[in-house]
Amino acid sequence: MSHHIVEVQDLKHTYPDNTAAVRGISFRIHHGESVAVVGANGAGKSTLLLHLNGYLTPQSGTVRIGDFPLTRETVKDIRRTVGMIFQDPDDQLFMPTVYEDVAFGPLNLGLPAEEVEQRVQQALSRTGVEHLSERPPYKLSGGEKRAVAIATVLAMSPDILVMDEPTSNLDPRSRRSLIELLAGFHHTKIIATHDLDMVMDLCERTIVIHEGRITADGPTAAIFSDDQLLRRSHLEQPLRMQVCPVCSKR
Repeated sequence: MSHHIVEVQDLKHTYPDNTAAVRGISFRIHHGESVAVVGANGAGKSTLLLHLNGYLTPQSGTVRIGDFPLTRETVKDIRRTVGMIFQDPDDQLFMPTVYEDVAFGPLNLGLPAEEVEQRVQQALSRTGVEHLSERPPYKLSGGEKRAVAIATVLAMSPDILVMDEPTSNLDPRSRRSLIELLAGFHHTKIIATHDLDMVMDLCERTIVIHEGRITADGPTAAIFSDDQLLRRSHLEQPLRMQVCPVCSKR
C-alpha cells in the first residue's frame, strides 16, 4: 500500500507578489488515515493542498505520493491516485449535464464505455444524486453541486481524497449528508477546513498550520483541548467543546 502514502518534506511556496504562503512544511500520512489541516484564513492550507494533486509543483522541498515524487513528468500518474475536491464546486463542474461531468474523467483515462458507465452510476449512487444525472449543474443547489463534484472525483477511483473546505456554504442537512458520505470513504482523506466540529466527526489526526508553518500535529482530541495552542493559531474550540454561556450562569 505504499502508493497511498503522502509525504511532504520542507515544502516552501512563495507567490509572485512575494507572499510566502508555505514556509517549510513536513509531514507523512499513511494509508487509511483521515487527517484535518486547520488554521486561520491565510495560514497556507489551500496552497498546501494544491501541491498534493499537482496543481502547484514544489518550488522548494518535495512532495511524494507513494513512490512517486511530484514533478511535471509524474503529475498525470499522481492525479489518478489523488482526487481533489475544490472549495467552490463550480470550479469542477463545466459540462452540460451532471452525467457528462461525472463521465469526463473516466473518458479521459481512455476507459471502455462499459466501465465508464459503471463508474458513473456507482459514483452517482454513492453520492445520492442519481436523480440529477440529466440536470445541468448550474441549476443545482449548493449541496447538490458539492455532491456532484465529489461524484466526479469518486468516478476516477482515487486512493486519496483531498478536500478544501468541503462544508462551506452548506445548510445543516446538506452538511450532515456530506459528513456521512465522507465517513463511508475508507481510503485516505485529507481535509482543509474551518469546520472543527466536522473534524471531530471524521478525522482522528489534525495538523495545525499558522503563517505557513506547522505548529502542531497530533490526535484531534488533544489538539482541540489545547486552548493556548488554538489561541496562538487564531482558532477556537469546536462548538460542541465550548461551554454554553447561558447554561453556565444557571
